[in-house]
Amino acid sequence: MDVSTAIETRRAIKQFDANHKLSEREIETLMSLALFSPTAFNIQHWRFVLVRDPQLREAIRAVSWMQSQITEASLLVVICADVNAWEKDPDRYWKNASDEVREGIVSAIGEYYRGRPQTQRDEAMRSCGIAAQTLMLAAKQMGYDSCPMDLSDFNEVEKLIRLPEGHVIAMFVAIGKGIREPWPRAGQLPLDEVVLTNHF
Repeated sequence: MDVSTAIETRRAIKQFDANHKLSEREIETLMSLALFSPTAFNIQHWRFVLVRDPQLREAIRAVSWMQSQITEASLLVVICADVNAWEKDPDRYWKNASDEVREGIVSAIGEYYRGRPQTQRDEAMRSCGIAAQTLMLAAKQMGYDSCPMDLSDFNEVEKLIRLPEGHVIAMFVAIGKGIREPWPRAGQLPLDEVVLTNHF
């Protein structure tokens, strides 16, 4: 499947075949592709929690508006962000670069993030959003459906997945075999309303 087709045919699917299982190889392929997602300064803020325990899924569903895809999808990914990743041995993000490039980028990382907690969080959340789209398009190319999700009490989910301090939950992505067609597209805004040139 080409990229344009994956983009055009990817839809948020709510009903999944609860009996279908992704193979370990398929899961590894999906997650390996997610790691190609771009991040600011190559910091790779994302952390992907693959929720496999059925009881844990039920507990997450209970604090997430009882959305069925949480328990029925083959794979539930809780996409989190380490907002402090920028200061955790940042040389490793540029280990394959020349000394000059690495030193310049690592210095810039410190200058950009130090003392700016909102920037740290915003950048990490943007990175998670990009990774979520990568996951969904990769799943579509592999013949699977997906659903980006929120509508959850993330404070409760943090406890359930034992989220470490300095991390935030961005969203969930449910992936599996859809068993119903999506609703017709509800209505796309026209290009001339959402695409502007130079300024509003």
